[in-house]
Amino acid sequence: MEGVPVALKVARDLGMRLIPGVEISAKFASTSQLQRGEEENVHILAYFSCCGPAHPEELEACLNKIREGRYTRAKRMVQKLKALNKPVKWESVLDIAGDGVAPCRPHVARALLEAGHVDTIGEAFTRFLRDSGPAYVAGAEQPAEEVVRLIHRTGGIAVLAHPWSLKNPSPLIDRLKDAGLDGMEVYRSGGKDPAWVTCAGNLLKVGGSDYHASGAVEETDVGGIALPAGTMLQFLTTAQPIWISALRVILEEFAQSDLETVLSASLSWKGDITIRKLEKEVLLILSPLLDGEEERALVQNEALRLGLSHSIVREQGFDCCAVSRQL
Repeated sequence: MEGVPVALKVARDLGMRLIPGVEISAKFASTSQLQRGEEENVHILAYFSCCGPAHPEELEACLNKIREGRYTRAKRMVQKLKALNKPVKWESVLDIAGDGVAPCRPHVARALLEAGHVDTIGEAFTRFLRDSGPAYVAGAEQPAEEVVRLIHRTGGIAVLAHPWSLKNPSPLIDRLKDAGLDGMEVYRSGGKDPAWVTCAGNLLKVGGSDYHASGAVEETDVGGIALPAGTMLQFLTTAQPIWISALRVILEEFAQSDLETVLSASLSWKGDITIRKLEKEVLLILSPLLDGEEERALVQNEALRLGLSHSIVREQGFDCCAVSRQL
């Protein structure tokens, strides 16, 4: 979520509403008699408020583990490809991924394409990198149910991404519902898919482009999935109380943690939040997108309960809620 704070500030300047989030890779282990022990890759979307997740260090620990595992995984894929007489350079994979980005399968697939071993990204997956393919390597992902619970602990909405890509979706969806899954993608480039609407049941029904800048012809572009206004309204109505609870946690940790912890937390928060150390106080400036009456009333009431000072400050041309604690 490194780019989230910058993206939020750009969206604010453009007058856009931006919902920060992250797509978390997970694994699902079947418990059926026929498929016991088989694992499948699952992607869970986490959507947070403009102030970012509560307990960001817990979320970041999970993401760091996945990132570190991806380096190991990608290296092993490169080794397997070499054994298959389809060598790609490790440096090429890293260059394709970009500075600071953990390499994953699409980057290895692009390296295969650039090395001339395949004609398309899709062929790279079909021939080599698909689940159980000859160059496939399992990742270090957490169980999907635990990822859903982690998203809830950190104040997010948990949504199952592109269920149509799953080999055996029904038992997975049932297990994730039991774990507290909030929603599921049902909108594709062709519109709402009735089969997945039925499968989603009472879950929130959303959609997304799944855009990863892979360069593949078949990839849907950013904004390529149109969601009805009613769908977004239902999503925001469900998310609002969850995000407000997360905001309460953020304020409590600011008020009750030692100063060193508060200042270090400013480096891990992935939201539109600024912590500023002044001569006699530490100021927590919240996103100007936090402009609903309920949200601003919560900030004021929580400040009173926690012994914090509350004010409205002008920050880069916007009025923002702020709370402060004495040094």
